[in-house]
Amino acid sequence: MPSLYVHVPFCLRKCAYCAFYSVPLQRSKVEEYLQGLDQEIALRQGEIPDEVSTLFMGGGTPTALSEEELETVFSLLEPRFNFSASAEKTMEANPGTLTAGKLHILKNHGINRISLGVQSFNDALLKRIGRIHSVEDIYDGVNLIRGAGFRNLNLDLMFGLPGQTSEDWQKTLAEVITIQPEHLSIYGLMLEEDTPLALDAGLSKDLPDDDAQAEMYELGKEMLGRAGYIHYETSNYALPGHECQHNLGYWHGEEYLGLGPGAVSCLKNRRRKNYEDLVKYREKLEQGDLPIDSLEDESLTNDERISERIILGLRLAHGINLENFKKEFRVDLFELYPTVLERYISQGVLRIEEGKFLKMYPEFWFVANAVLQEFV
Repeated sequence: MPSLYVHVPFCLRKCAYCAFYSVPLQRSKVEEYLQGLDQEIALRQGEIPDEVSTLFMGGGTPTALSEEELETVFSLLEPRFNFSASAEKTMEANPGTLTAGKLHILKNHGINRISLGVQSFNDALLKRIGRIHSVEDIYDGVNLIRGAGFRNLNLDLMFGLPGQTSEDWQKTLAEVITIQPEHLSIYGLMLEEDTPLALDAGLSKDLPDDDAQAEMYELGKEMLGRAGYIHYETSNYALPGHECQHNLGYWHGEEYLGLGPGAVSCLKNRRRKNYEDLVKYREKLEQGDLPIDSLEDESLTNDERISERIILGLRLAHGINLENFKKEFRVDLFELYPTVLERYISQGVLRIEEGKFLKMYPEFWFVANAVLQEFV
């Protein structure tokens, strides 16, 4: 069953490390965006599935929208999409952009999961990476979310920040454990091309080295494991039963429809991306055309689909179900990559479990990309 992603490209201020498409919040631009979203949904009527499994509203900062603007977004989606009764519906949010009124609206429209962009519990580090919130704002946001009745909360965290030490990271993890979110997404900082952080030589040279980042990664596994979190994907942890269903859909190769500038869709093995430009996005829609960037429109070959499924599957704790893989692609995985698989199994990097699951040993997850690139 396909999922739905809605990109809301507005931020109060762009963070120094962020490469996602976003623009400064302006009410006139939001109005243009909402009009475009309405037009895009109308043009995509033939692509809208009979039923949608999950909804994820990301950005940008969706909760930077006003209460009235949030209501408008839901008024555009709800009459046109049929969500399954058990659908997980996630809204990304940042501390400092939440109010009791906004959370009431989200709850009223069926949002049942909040993903809060926290990144760190150190005010100095937050300032260095361009975040607009403080540690106090994080606690205020969490209290608002819990007070509004949300019982599925994700916190986004980052390690490997400029000047960050293992002690800093340990304190952040300890704070997180006291909050007890149901889910955690934890990523090592990546220097994305042309971001302010990558262009700032002073900040970028102050990044922890690979050994320090590996130590932070292992510290997260250890502390969160003791606190009852399941490390179910290389960068994601959850309390039992709270794994992110939307992301699992991506990792399992399920179809998804993306709306808004910069959003990606993958339907019938065709992956297409909307223009990462609000002006171009609107221009195409005004012409009656889908706002697809022609340079980001590809039909996936069977080999590409196989490669992606292996790469994503081996990032998951439960690995790849070899029987299901063979049924879907009509080929045995070991016939495709006999040498690579045998080598990594003999080296103790990969293993076969229960005779049918191909898995990567967790101690190699931090360096997984070095292994996975052999399946590209």
